[in-house]
Amino acid sequence: MLIGDVAQRSGVSARMLRHYESLGLVRPTGRTEAGYREYSSEDIQRIFHIESLRSLGLSLREVGRALDDPGFTPSELVDDLIRQTRERIAAETELLTRLRRIGAAEPADWEDVLRTVALLQALGSESAGKRQRAALSSVEEFPVPVEALVEAALSETDPNVAGALRWALARSGDTGASLLAEGLHSPVGEVRKRAVQSIAEIPSGEATALLRDALTNSDVVVRRCAALALGARGVADAVPTLIDMVVEGVNDVDAADALSALASDPALADRIATGLADGLAHGTGDASARLRLTQALADIPGPTTSRALADLSRDEDRAIALTATYILKLRNETGDGH
Repeated sequence: MLIGDVAQRSGVSARMLRHYESLGLVRPTGRTEAGYREYSSEDIQRIFHIESLRSLGLSLREVGRALDDPGFTPSELVDDLIRQTRERIAAETELLTRLRRIGAAEPADWEDVLRTVALLQALGSESAGKRQRAALSSVEEFPVPVEALVEAALSETDPNVAGALRWALARSGDTGASLLAEGLHSPVGEVRKRAVQSIAEIPSGEATALLRDALTNSDVVVRRCAALALGARGVADAVPTLIDMVVEGVNDVDAADALSALASDPALADRIATGLADGLAHGTGDASARLRLTQALADIPGPTTSRALADLSRDEDRAIALTATYILKLRNETGDGH
């Protein structure tokens, strides 16, 4: 078969077939009387083998080794090709992400593009100072795409930079909240924590809804952070988790403050007092936990609290009895017991 016929059948151009011949990859079996290259069926089969190996990403040199070296073992080369392919995919994915973020910034001209690129690079800098300035600049000078801020916030370990990123995201509205929501289900605990902390600083209705959902998250750290944020927003759903935090002694002062703020609503005050009293009566035998619950009652108005404190003033634990008696005295002086 002549070279033109081979090119048509194999899909490999005549020029490429000549290049293969110059490299010694495939040589025509013979020549016609007129001197034209003539390929046998074995030659054509080798051409197909060459193309198959090239489709895996092998170089022509590697293809030659694979076909001609009887001691050649493919496993190591295939492993190397897998590694190279993964690296190439990662690089292409990173480029695609960068391009999408630049597009999301809706640049008006190339100067805008260059500013966005500079800010994105600063967010990924090894310098905490540069990352922090980039986060602040995203609001004060030139907007950074929200996706980039979210990614940075979920991976940031420096507390000052993290605070700047949360501040910037708080001004991003619901877009930032919805993107951060994905971080709540990350397999990495620190990422979940950063996600809920960032959502907690976004003052939108969607953020509040996400925090409500977070109260049932499997991660107790997420639940506690969500409860503290919801308490500050006056959301009653946070009450059980806040009471548990008082019992467990985890951010118990903050939890007690949140319960106090919620108790400014008379309808909630009775519910909170009942929950604290139930914790004292049935929830724990730990003296320190019972003392924290007693102290938490101090800032909860209403008759339910007064009755609970009166009972506690006769408690067998002297520290609890004295604390309850003192709180009752203060309440009677200020009239908070009614």
